[in-house]
Amino acid sequence: MSATPTLSRLLAETYAEPCLDEAPAGPQSSPGEIINWPMLKLCYRTDADKIAALLPPGIEPGKEPHVYVTLYNFPVHNEPEYGVVVNVAADYDGQEGEYTLCIGIDQEAAVFISQERWGQPKYPARIHYFRMLDHVEGRVVHQGHSFVEFRGDVVGTQAPPADTDQNEWWIKSVRDVDLTPGKYDFPPHVVHVYSRYGTAHLQKLEGEIILRPSEWDPIATLLPLREQVSAHLWTPVFLDRSITLAGELDGEKFAPYADTIGGSRWPGEMGAPRRSG
Repeated sequence: MSATPTLSRLLAETYAEPCLDEAPAGPQSSPGEIINWPMLKLCYRTDADKIAALLPPGIEPGKEPHVYVTLYNFPVHNEPEYGVVVNVAADYDGQEGEYTLCIGIDQEAAVFISQERWGQPKYPARIHYFRMLDHVEGRVVHQGHSFVEFRGDVVGTQAPPADTDQNEWWIKSVRDVDLTPGKYDFPPHVVHVYSRYGTAHLQKLEGEIILRPSEWDPIATLLPLREQVSAHLWTPVFLDRSITLAGELDGEKFAPYADTIGGSRWPGEMGAPRRSG
């Protein structure tokens, strides 16, 4: 198993470190520029068996039963994209990483092409995310329900952690057109999303992560919050990124995980929330 912690685990471990007495100024941008918006990085502990139940055979629970939620505003197609990413700590082929359960975004254009090319679990959602002075709020709405929220305040600036790698696991798969269970036109493959990041600026937040019940985004029931671990505003430095096919999963064993809610990887039934238990 790789001993290198993912960026998300490194940020969670950094939360306990003291804030700087003399904090450097944050990145400066022209008025109205969105390129340097920090990401809202949240981490909480859930139950290990809850994570294991969501992972297809071949992908294993990570070192800690952590859920990582990221809210962002980043330019895609040269315009703002507000989004949310929900990952869980998970390892594949001896590498520490994170399994991506869902990516809700407010741009329809990027949804289907991302699913087709990379298996990226995207779907449309409304994301409210802003900072006013030292106050920070984030909220994600899908199918009329707000399912994850954060309200908090900046309490200081922390020293940036060392540059580190991030491994994320997506699933690319196309089931057979004749609806035969366990048969595929393109069998399930793990997509390895490798990134290397630095940190331009890191600010510690004190506040509350709130999970709300939603049939369409069942994070509150399938990944209940047992302990809040960390909350940061993180300004990244993008150093490297690649997306590759990492390996094929057993098609028959993957079959129960193939039916999902919309474009996410939440367990579903014919694209909707499960009705039959």
